[in-house]
Amino acid sequence: MNYSLRQLRVFVTVAQEKSFSRAGECIGLSQSAVSHSIKELERQTGVKLLDRTTREVVLTDAGQQLAGRLERLLDELHITLREAGRVGTQLTGTVRVAASQTISAHLIPQCIAQSNLRYPAIDFVLHDRPQQWVLESIRQGEVDFGIVIDPGAVSDLQCEAVLSEPFLLLCHESHPLATREWVNWQDLREERLVLQDYASGSRPLIDAALAHFAIEANIVQEIGHPATLFPMVEAGIGISILPALALPLPQGSHLQVKRLTPVVERQLMLARCKNRSLSTAAQALWEVVRTQANALTNLRAQDPLYQI
Repeated sequence: MNYSLRQLRVFVTVAQEKSFSRAGECIGLSQSAVSHSIKELERQTGVKLLDRTTREVVLTDAGQQLAGRLERLLDELHITLREAGRVGTQLTGTVRVAASQTISAHLIPQCIAQSNLRYPAIDFVLHDRPQQWVLESIRQGEVDFGIVIDPGAVSDLQCEAVLSEPFLLLCHESHPLATREWVNWQDLREERLVLQDYASGSRPLIDAALAHFAIEANIVQEIGHPATLFPMVEAGIGISILPALALPLPQGSHLQVKRLTPVVERQLMLARCKNRSLSTAAQALWEVVRTQANALTNLRAQDPLYQI
């Protein structure tokens, strides 16, 4: 049976008012529309619900039983819908955000701090994982959204670029390239390179840049965590190419970073599933990440390292 919510509300109102005309006034329907709705409900249930007289409307036994239960159910439904609406507009609850290690270490802390300040009732939960895991967790709905390195052409994700940053050269202070103000990609020919492995979203971009400049890379080590690049280069195993977000350098190190030219940048993007809407709380944190990324861009504009 296909009963409409409107039919049920009309019936409950008639049962309460014991009059078609008064019920119609309460719910904004004509007396004939009320009468038609009741007849249709009786037809669908196959049960007579009301006895009509010239003076009043009297509930049958079946009508009394149905009216009592419906009144409670409709009240409960009203409360449930009202609470659902409240949840949908409240800035409370848990928001799960995924990001790769470099992003987690050097952008997300500021985002969490700002979130705690502006939205203390929102629990910002960070999932710190490699890029491919971040993308998969977004697709599987395990997180509300993620911050990723440009994943390229993806039809199932909605992405928004929030930060562009250059790749830099990392070398020991005793390395010949350390004397340069900036380093050309061609200067990397025959150099020993220590790079992140393919779990990193940056590695395909670095490979593409090396191929574009026709450099046959001499890759001596591939490592999984960006923090490992620093001790590798410190130990003289090779030089490295890293994104700006991997800075600052470890305190007390003998390392230097140099700008690479021509400039090759990576795009950091907010990403979420196209077929899932963000909660109000998740949308608020999405805006926090966007704001913090923009603040970092403005800060870098004053740093000579980012100016050529």
